[in-house]
Amino acid sequence: MVRQELDDPDLPTADDAGFLAWAASRMPTLRRRAYLLSGDWHTADDLVQESLAGMFKSWPRIARGGNLDAYAARVMLHKLLDERRRPWRRETPVDAVPDRADRSSEQAMGRVERADDELARALRSLPPGQRAVVVLRYGDDLPLEQIAAVLGVRPGTVKSRLSRATESLRRELAPSGAPSGSPSSVTRAPRSLA
Repeated sequence: MVRQELDDPDLPTADDAGFLAWAASRMPTLRRRAYLLSGDWHTADDLVQESLAGMFKSWPRIARGGNLDAYAARVMLHKLLDERRRPWRRETPVDAVPDRADRSSEQAMGRVERADDELARALRSLPPGQRAVVVLRYGDDLPLEQIAAVLGVRPGTVKSRLSRATESLRRELAPSGAPSGSPSSVTRAPRSLA
């Protein structure tokens, strides 16, 4: 394998083996991000596959570029938005599926779905722009300026979408009987003391 210019052992190589190693190590994170963006595991799997296929075409250039996770997040978001803009390209569901389900994967996916069901339901209630901002901010831990660059909007738009989305999620996820603004229903991240 040919090592990248920076000779950093943590960076993947710019060849096929480097891509495969990076993709394999990031697959759980990519699938979860895709699920949080789309709200559906089948769509998430398709989204990850399309994103990885797109990245593979330009892997040598991408691998030398730096923050691969942020790049993958941007590719994934653009693939999702592109698919949503082209409804005629969506698959049509059928009554009978010609293949057999893998029972072990069904059980594993069931555990993940149950654990994420409440959050996924709350995220699905948000408009797509707000959902994308929440996933990029809290799922990928991107700064507001980078989110603005990924989405192609101003930082002020990101802040307002994040504020509205956070308030909606607080109301949606508040325990029964607790007011939506009460301290018991809201967990805030500590602010920097710079």
